[in-house]
Amino acid sequence: MGNIVEDSRDKKDELFMRKALAEAEAAFADGEIPVGAVVVCNDKVIARAHNLTETLCDVTAHAEMQAITSAANCLGGKYLADCTLYVTVEPCVMCAGAIGWAQIRRVVYGAPDDKRGFTRYAPDALHPKATVTAGVLADECRALMQDFFKARR
Repeated sequence: MGNIVEDSRDKKDELFMRKALAEAEAAFADGEIPVGAVVVCNDKVIARAHNLTETLCDVTAHAEMQAITSAANCLGGKYLADCTLYVTVEPCVMCAGAIGWAQIRRVVYGAPDDKRGFTRYAPDALHPKATVTAGVLADECRALMQDFFKARR
């Protein structure tokens, strides 16, 4: 029976990561680094966002930060303990700190970020009860980033 639950979770993770990928594609189209994020509560997307650092001239306007703010507004409180954050690329240290302060209990990301990812620099930044699932649709998430940077060169 454990496999049935795991298969169901895997399918949900892929479904929600596809929604985050759609946000990343919107960022790409806008000339932003293509990172997308969605926040899910009770199997419902309550927030979706993508990078807006260029648009807003704001280095803190990462997809995760935008999604956290939107989700908090949706729920009417700063804590997102019953939520899962789906993001196409491993969060940076700044975003991991915000994820921790928001008390998000589950983070699912696609492609790792070996240069700037939190697991390298601040692996304990998330809430102590948080779990991380890495590598969901990693190839698609990575390819979108690579295509973006190839087009910029």
